[in-house]
Amino acid sequence: MRTAGIISAAVALSVLFVSSIALAGPWKGSRGSGGWGMGSSYQRMYNPATTEAVSGVIESINKITPMKGMYSGIHLVLKTDKETIAVHLGPEWYIERQDVNLEKGDKVEVRGSRISFDGKPAIIAAECNKGGSVLILRDSAGVPAWAGWRR
Repeated sequence: MRTAGIISAAVALSVLFVSSIALAGPWKGSRGSGGWGMGSSYQRMYNPATTEAVSGVIESINKITPMKGMYSGIHLVLKTDKETIAVHLGPEWYIERQDVNLEKGDKVEVRGSRISFDGKPAIIAAECNKGGSVLILRDSAGVPAWAGWRR
């Protein structure tokens, strides 16, 4: 009788464990990355065909939430010779942990995809170069550096 109880308990725990794994499922798209990951509508705006490089002086650094449901991100306002343009770097938690320290007044070169965001031109940055230090944000296909471990 005692053996039957132990077997029943083991079977019940096994069913509970397996069902919790099945219900959890793998992470897909932007789940867990606050909307900044692969498959998100924001990420789909990045187009490698529209990649360009711009140089200028940082006028301001701000926290933004580009789309509803996203975690906050870091956004530069960059003054170039031709225009003042918004530059979206990436999620705040990622940018703040990098070695490249960006400040208002810094001269930088940004390479990224030119997009239209809220009806205005913007760049989703792939890299930001400040005096020889390079902050890598995306690869040549636009895959975010912070999503690399999931590929």
